[in-house]
Amino acid sequence: MRSNIVSEAGLPTRLNQWWEGIPFLTSAVVVVCGIIYFVCLLVGYDSFVEVCFLPSAVVSHFQVYRIYTAILFHGSLLHVLFNMLALVPMGSELERIMGSIRLLYIIILLAASNAIIHLVIALLVAYNPFHFDEYFMDQCSIGFSGILFSMIVIETSLSGVQSRSFFGLFNVPAKWYVWILLVVFQLLMTNISFLGHLCGILSGYAYTFGLFNVLIPGTSFYSSIESSSWISACVRRPKFIVCTGSNTSGHIPTYTTQSTTSSGLLSGNMWRNLSSWMPQRENSVQTAQDSDRFPGRGRSLGSSTNQAASLSNSDSSLQTRLLDDGNNLDQSSHPATIGGGQRISDGRPSVLNSAVMPARTQNQGSVASEEEVQKLLAMGFDRTQVEVAMAAADGDLNVAVEILMSQQG
Repeated sequence: MRSNIVSEAGLPTRLNQWWEGIPFLTSAVVVVCGIIYFVCLLVGYDSFVEVCFLPSAVVSHFQVYRIYTAILFHGSLLHVLFNMLALVPMGSELERIMGSIRLLYIIILLAASNAIIHLVIALLVAYNPFHFDEYFMDQCSIGFSGILFSMIVIETSLSGVQSRSFFGLFNVPAKWYVWILLVVFQLLMTNISFLGHLCGILSGYAYTFGLFNVLIPGTSFYSSIESSSWISACVRRPKFIVCTGSNTSGHIPTYTTQSTTSSGLLSGNMWRNLSSWMPQRENSVQTAQDSDRFPGRGRSLGSSTNQAASLSNSDSSLQTRLLDDGNNLDQSSHPATIGGGQRISDGRPSVLNSAVMPARTQNQGSVASEEEVQKLLAMGFDRTQVEVAMAAADGDLNVAVEILMSQQG
């Protein structure tokens, strides 16, 4: 007997298949961050205070380049490995929904918003009239984890899940998942940037509430980039995901309010949005053409699960109708049964289904003979199941046997 094909594949083959399944931008971020770390390791560069996000340096020397150098550099091998392993599933899912160019723009926007929120909070803490403290002004933040926290908030909102697994140990409510991660990481690793992660969470919520909609360009902006000659080599790669489609606003809806502008939080639903903490993405109807041009856009992340549940419910409903049909047959043959809408001797109403009765009356001429029923009973089947199967098969003995065998299977 031939062994399993999966077991024959070696580790390099499996790693190659795993890598080929990662979309273009996500794999590019992993490669860039990995190369930067190993180059720093080879040349002995460890002056990360020159590239990290340092509020005091941004304010005093206007070193805005730190906004983006901070997310590409990492302080240790464990730091870069953990961030990139967390980015692969999160970034891959968001890239399939948004597209490669759109996700790149969102990452750039989130990095800038994280830095602005970080700077504002640091200034408020340092120069407030109640307590003067420059701790956050001199705190150096480095790594991609701030963007990851923003992605967690956005992906949770897009998926609409109610609970999430905490590293496979236990499930927590989805709206508290990112906050629990923030607290646990801070307790386990005290040297990480609490404010950097907190600002990532706040930026993610700002995106899901639509506060960045005015900064997000329309689809034509992404289309013009994808059609340009200098990026054509990337667009032709199989892993590249095109983001053009019918969504003229260029915004992936992530909340249930009717407004699609940045005033969504300031509308009449403000308190409802704030109390929910994790608004659900509104579903949009798309054509098959849009789905092909923009894979995954507008779909729910749990659609396959919902479809499977729907099919299961349909099968369960069909089985229930067949069982009710069998019960009705027994009651119709019982001498105490008078009619479909009348009462039997013990005072209970008859449960004959009026919708099933016309069909049974119509097929009454094709009901199997008692001899055929006895053949099926001799095979070990129950009489009620035999009668239901024969009625469903219109008296065909072979079809009835197949129905009965499938029910037992």
